[in-house]
Amino acid sequence: MDTLLLARLQFATTTSIHFLFVIVTLGLVALLVYLQTAWFITRKPEYERLTRFWGTLYVINYVLGIATGIVMEFQFGLNWSGLSRYVGNVFGAPLAIETLVAFFLESTFLGMWIFGWHRLRRGVHLALLWGVALTAYASAFWVMVANSFLQNPVGYEVRDGVAHLTDFSALLTNPTLGMAFGHVVAAALLTGGVLMAGVSSWHLIRRTPDYALFRRSLRIGLVTATTATIFVMGFGFAQLGPVSSVQPTKYGDNAAREATVAQWTAQFGPGDYTPPVLANVGLGFMILIGFALFWGILLLPLLYRDWIIRLRFPLYLMLLAVPLPFVAAILGWLAREIGRQPWAAYGLLKVEDAVSPVSGGVMLTSFIGFTLLLGALAVTNWVLMARHAHRGPHDLALGQPPRSPGNISERPDNHPAPILAG
Repeated sequence: MDTLLLARLQFATTTSIHFLFVIVTLGLVALLVYLQTAWFITRKPEYERLTRFWGTLYVINYVLGIATGIVMEFQFGLNWSGLSRYVGNVFGAPLAIETLVAFFLESTFLGMWIFGWHRLRRGVHLALLWGVALTAYASAFWVMVANSFLQNPVGYEVRDGVAHLTDFSALLTNPTLGMAFGHVVAAALLTGGVLMAGVSSWHLIRRTPDYALFRRSLRIGLVTATTATIFVMGFGFAQLGPVSSVQPTKYGDNAAREATVAQWTAQFGPGDYTPPVLANVGLGFMILIGFALFWGILLLPLLYRDWIIRLRFPLYLMLLAVPLPFVAAILGWLAREIGRQPWAAYGLLKVEDAVSPVSGGVMLTSFIGFTLLLGALAVTNWVLMARHAHRGPHDLALGQPPRSPGNISERPDNHPAPILAG
């Protein structure tokens, strides 16, 4: 059994599944901020119900997403000790900041938001959700800082066979960071918008009694998705230039690619320094999906007088489009990661030198175990989200008013108790 191949397959599986949770988290939290802010300003009950409904889906995805993140950390430590040993002093710095942001600040804010309904002043409760969103995007930023170092190692020097961080600002100005982070953020908003529009379409197709509610979320989701698509494509194409300048073997011209390969051959010895064709294939399909979703902009005029609902076929289109952002996200991530092969840190550390010195049997056992665990978490997540999405905004635990004998707050869910202004 090829230990290196198994380690790479495990890394691809782990990061791809975890990334699906991440883009849903980032996409939904931004939409939640909009919904609760609108509720805070307008005091319309429909915004409260939408916040509670989509907040329930968000919490489900967030909790199980943390579990997949823990699994990913384990596979890093078990399978890539060479990477940790050689570039851990540099690569680990932004990841340490991300851990503090994600697991301390973000989780604390989210916990207070979940249990703060009807206990905190409305303004404080809204501020907590803004805190969740800001720390979530800060967390994504630091992950991209770490990943960008692997794409283009900067701000370090090698001493005693180990890379040491010498210029932290260089990590923040890495050419492979800015446009890539913008691309990820836009992709997350696109995913959240498509998911909201798709679920709303499902309820409108079924002629839900909550017509006004899902009419509102359909509009929000569609506008978010179509706007985000423009930024996804803009940031995506904009990063090709910076990436090709620092990774000639990925997107550079033939002359730059040949010169780089010749330099590496002289420095590291003969080898295959050309990225697999699979990277460009995945990139091509991702671009095709992006163009397909871009045509969703033609649905915007149909919002006029609810033609998008009256015609019905656009509702089916939006429902069928739900998987597309997830497929595109995986293809894009794989293109970014596979495109730098055979390097773990581009031009600095080969993948074969980054893998842990373990037997094929141990690696196979690890791969099967982690894959089954991640698969179970992913299936559980989507089953729970689908079940709650199908049920609709009724009998939601999130934000339920406190119940006590004779309490006036004890009323049906579709007539939520008022909240005192803060």
